[in-house]
Amino acid sequence: MKSVEPRLAREWLRRWDAQQERYVADREARFATIGRVVAHALRDVADPLILDLGCGPGSLSARMAGRLPAAEIVGVDVDPLLLALARGGHPDAARFVEADLGVPGWSALLGLSRKADAAMSTTALHYLPPDVLAQVYLELAGQLRPGGIFVNADNLYDEQPTIADLAAAVRRSSAAQHNEDWGSWWRAVAEEPALAELLAEREALLGHGADHRVPVSVHADLLRRAGFSEVGTVWQVGDDTILVAVR
Repeated sequence: MKSVEPRLAREWLRRWDAQQERYVADREARFATIGRVVAHALRDVADPLILDLGCGPGSLSARMAGRLPAAEIVGVDVDPLLLALARGGHPDAARFVEADLGVPGWSALLGLSRKADAAMSTTALHYLPPDVLAQVYLELAGQLRPGGIFVNADNLYDEQPTIADLAAAVRRSSAAQHNEDWGSWWRAVAEEPALAELLAEREALLGHGADHRVPVSVHADLLRRAGFSEVGTVWQVGDDTILVAVR
């Protein structure tokens, strides 16, 4: 498994956190809320197993490991460069696995010995269209124990266009507009010689992502169809939403 030298990884993770604050309203408050939700749901579990779907460079996994040090966390993502940053910058937070959520059977690559107690995701699943989300949720349901929870934090949209526009405006007003953006972060990565091989691997593997703007109501419907019994919002700033589903 490839990783980036720890000092270099930490520097790029610092810049990653800063550029993500352009897109996620109250990002640390969102992370803290996910932590409170998962900790409360697993308060009677001594050694919980938690999955991090679309974990990227391990931002959520690292924060959850700090909150629940007894937890076993497994992060999964398809991006080899971000995973290498995660392994280099957060070596003790989680076991990071390369797998494509869009390809059925991804859960078999995680090497799980038991059903997970919880799963979580942050700013990741908007890259998947509804038909792929349906498959992901169905496969996830099979990996969670009864009573386990799934926590999805993302920009989840309202189907009403005026409300959706107002919600997006609220989120943007809370974002850190002075930070470097997504494009400039990746252009800077392209100028870092130590990341050249990983970047080439990433570009050969991945196409350009897209925001499919799946409404929160569609996420809820797909989760219920997959076998989740309760689905609801527990936190929201504009269209920045934390949706929780109970297996």
